[in-house]
Amino acid sequence: MRFVSTIQARLDGKGRVSIPASFRAVLEADGYPGLFMHPALDLPALEAGGNRLLAEIDGLIGRYPPYSEARDLIATALLGASEHLKVDPEGRIALPERFKAHAGITNAVVFVGLGDRFRLFSPDGFAAQEAEAKAKLRALKASLTGGTGAGTS
Repeated sequence: MRFVSTIQARLDGKGRVSIPASFRAVLEADGYPGLFMHPALDLPALEAGGNRLLAEIDGLIGRYPPYSEARDLIATALLGASEHLKVDPEGRIALPERFKAHAGITNAVVFVGLGDRFRLFSPDGFAAQEAEAKAKLRALKASLTGGTGAGTS
């Protein structure tokens, strides 16, 4: 199972948001108790997932020798800034204020599936990210086809 799709949800009066059912199913299949989350490094967004995301981070950290600066920087940015969030019986999480501030989330959130993890954006933040991603993808496609449109469907 993979995290797929884009789903918008509203925060309730207590600042909680329901994780989409399809995303909860992936977390359950992954065997992670709750939700692992950290601020995205280069986007106004939050990175979230379970064991697969943690394994990816552990693999990245493991590429560097113990006590090296690179290892410490990665661990600090990805693990030190992270939180394990509890999912309540209704499938909701409470987003920490510092996470909401990082992503510009106020009353709504967009969940974006990325396979082994997902991101949370503000609606405006996702609209900007989606437009940029599509523009870059069109440019990449044009460079691969020589701008001739060959290979299009």
